[in-house]
Amino acid sequence: MTALAIVENVSLTPYTTLALPGEAEFFCRVESDEDLEDALTHARDRRLAITLLGGGSNTVVNGRVSGLVILMATRALRILAEDADSVTLRVAAGENWHELVAYCLARGWHGLENLALIPGSAGAAPVQNIGAYGVELASLLCAVEVVHCHDGRHQTLSAAECELRYRDSIFKHALRGKVVIKAIVVRLTKKGRANLAYPELANTLRHLANPGPQDVFEAVCALRRSKLPDPQELANAGSFFKNPVLAAAAAQRLIAQCPDIPRYPQADGAVKFPAAWLIDRAGWKGVRRGAVGVHDRQALVLVHQGGGTGAQLLALAAAIADDVRARYGVALEAEPVVVGDG
Repeated sequence: MTALAIVENVSLTPYTTLALPGEAEFFCRVESDEDLEDALTHARDRRLAITLLGGGSNTVVNGRVSGLVILMATRALRILAEDADSVTLRVAAGENWHELVAYCLARGWHGLENLALIPGSAGAAPVQNIGAYGVELASLLCAVEVVHCHDGRHQTLSAAECELRYRDSIFKHALRGKVVIKAIVVRLTKKGRANLAYPELANTLRHLANPGPQDVFEAVCALRRSKLPDPQELANAGSFFKNPVLAAAAAQRLIAQCPDIPRYPQADGAVKFPAAWLIDRAGWKGVRRGAVGVHDRQALVLVHQGGGTGAQLLALAAAIADDVRARYGVALEAEPVVVGDG
């Protein structure tokens, strides 16, 4: 009998930023590697499906979640290597991402500041290959430590083996549902150079002669707060749709239809377009359907006013995607993971 507390019929509403109703058939909170081993053994012995939760900022709960829901709450930060120019850190999966960014910045370890205020935990970061304001995790990640669900085997994947792409990774495909991320390893620089590759960020800091990482951190936080509602005040999961990346021919058709649409050419000839622009132009910003709706300042954010369901939110998302496809021929892909039997 495991010493880990595993509880039946637990409401998941407090554990996701969308605060949608739903409950876990079984639920446990993992705070150590030993807890994780016990949880996975428990699930294997009883043939329970496993659902992982971290910060809950990228999850849509749609009804009852069968099997065992594991809340990753492991907290640990260890220096693996350090020299005059850089530091390599092992970060436990349950560490809060924004707190990690602030912690590293305070110690003169740079590179994460463009990713400030992204909600969620460190373990979720490689799944999405989180990115913002000109930086993606892929540029800083060295490795990901995982545990295989079916046999408890431990493995360390190199950054290349994680197959990181725009908001994508091997954890959404070949390893989806097969491993639990235990920790990530990142390499940061001690050279305080500001990354101003993102035009909006550069424009925000144009008044400074020589902006540094702290300036970037503060500017990114201010920009995010001006655009995205605080989940503590209005339930949401941040950006709900990925920015579509179109092959050259499809991109030219969209540009011909919408000459004023912002565009971001990619190295392979494809073009990335802002999903928010398409959703806004289609008239969805500020639209409300019962307890769910589209934020009135950011068309990419779907919000839950309270009293709604996952099914209602997903129906709204589907209606938006269908409309954008009909108007512009562009398929929008949702970012959050949907869990539940609904």
